[in-house]
Amino acid sequence: MFGASIGRAAQRIIDAIVRWLALGHINPNILTVIGVSLNVGCGLLFGLGWFFSAGIALIVANLFDMLDGQVARLSGRVTRFGGFLDSSLDRLSDMVVFVGLMVFYARDTEFHSTLNVFLAGAGLMGSVMVSYASARAESLIPKCDVGFLRRPERVVLFIIGALSTHPGSTNFFANRMPAVLWVLAVGSYWTFAHRMYHTWRELTKSDAKIANVDAEASYDRPKRAEVAISQVQ
Repeated sequence: MFGASIGRAAQRIIDAIVRWLALGHINPNILTVIGVSLNVGCGLLFGLGWFFSAGIALIVANLFDMLDGQVARLSGRVTRFGGFLDSSLDRLSDMVVFVGLMVFYARDTEFHSTLNVFLAGAGLMGSVMVSYASARAESLIPKCDVGFLRRPERVVLFIIGALSTHPGSTNFFANRMPAVLWVLAVGSYWTFAHRMYHTWRELTKSDAKIANVDAEASYDRPKRAEVAISQVQ
């Protein structure tokens, strides 16, 4: 009940912001570019080791990412290029965060960790493959958004990892970014495999239906020919 009330209140605030932006004739593509610019800044903050600031920047950046589509729909400015721009820059937003973490853990500091550099690199490749698999699959099947680790989940995990980072703290819930990287690295490839399997299953079903239709058509064709001949006779 309490959680639902918070959700409704937050949605009302977002709806008000969307209406204000739409009435102000703000181009949704500008919101998209602002969002990705903030994400680039977030990557730089991660590289410098300013994790808490990076987490705040991530929250603000993804607020813009959430607003652009809603503003476009409310103002009637939905375009194919806008959708292309948004999805393309989302990939850049993902990658700069991973690269920032790789730079941080590769630096010659007390936090240097080759394992974390590897996990961030593996997570980066996995996130790209998840997005590519979805885009390629949707040229063959209607929808392919299965899997538990999509972009919103990745963003939430990054925020948790960033805001929980407090060097020197011995609290169990502090400094969870290494654990987040494990989840991202493993979960991304699991989601990629899930999308591959889903696409294979949907295409197999589609091919089976086409084969059945072709078989029925080839079976009916001689019968129609016989009927036509008998009518001529």
